Amino acid sequence: MNFNGLQLTKSEEKGVPAKVEVVSLSTDDLPAGNVTIKVSYSTLNYKDALAITSHVPIARISPLVLGIDGVGTVTESQDNRYKVGQKVVLNGWGVGEKHWGCLAQYARLDADWLIPLPKEISEWDAMAIGTAGYTAALCVERILHLGVKPEHGPVLVTGSTGGVGSVAVALLTKLGYQVAASTGKPNEADYLRKLGATQIVDRNEFSQAGKPLQKEIWAAAVDTVGSHTLANVCAQMKYDGVVAACGLAQGMDFPATVAPFILRGVTLAGIDSVMVPYARRIKAWKFLAKHLDMSILRDIATTITLKECVAAGEAIIAGKVKGRYIVDVNA
Repeated sequence: MNFNGLQLTKSEEKGVPAKVEVVSLSTDDLPAGNVTIKVSYSTLNYKDALAITSHVPIARISPLVLGIDGVGTVTESQDNRYKVGQKVVLNGWGVGEKHWGCLAQYARLDADWLIPLPKEISEWDAMAIGTAGYTAALCVERILHLGVKPEHGPVLVTGSTGGVGSVAVALLTKLGYQVAASTGKPNEADYLRKLGATQIVDRNEFSQAGKPLQKEIWAAAVDTVGSHTLANVCAQMKYDGVVAACGLAQGMDFPATVAPFILRGVTLAGIDSVMVPYARRIKAWKFLAKHLDMSILRDIATTITLKECVAAGEAIIAGKVKGRYIVDVNA
């Protein structure tokens, strides 16, 4: 059976970007795996955009079908946990990096990477959430687990117009927190307020080197940016504050001191979404089903086709995108 997919092929010439295009594939081309799904929707994440633009060498194999997220229906299964006709979700596990991903009409995957689609969440909503929203849930759950309550003070979200940031703002608002949204896009203030942000902060307030300890402002923070931004956020945390760090849009460096951690008891909690065990994935998706207002996803997400992915990936890297891209792989 033939189907379409967004495929990356590396060039053999040094310095030449990889070629990314929609191609016709056969189910015989699919890699090894014990569950095959007919994909309904995928997404275009920051990591996918990095691969599309050759900005970072994300692709570990060539050729590679991109797409770190997917939702669809099981068509073949050699694992008793999943039956033909069942709806399933994929996030991470190196798919779209070292194993063919879900920016295609079919995908063959390892059953251990999948979870059942929660009945409260539609397929479209699942990809509007995607790895970004699921990561936001992991961040918010960690803040809750470490005891930060709404009455302790405002919570800051950096990179707030991105996928992780948008869902984090919405989740924290629904849980009763006062949310400050840091962004470099002042024209998106209305969008952020609609998600629930009560304060809009210019990202330039965090983007340069600052003092090791600054005025105590935030009870908690979700940081998607890293580098000087993360250092300044830590320096502005209240006593016993919690920072859930999950991104590196500004950089992987962390130009900070230990002062916030040993003088104010600040906790810096690293959040990974790629290799999270099954039970925690199930918990995070149940958390989303319970606490995320699905109606706001219509404001966060835009649906595109496979043919639009290359241009959309370039826009993501250029910082011109708010919210999420859902990819209708069958359009």
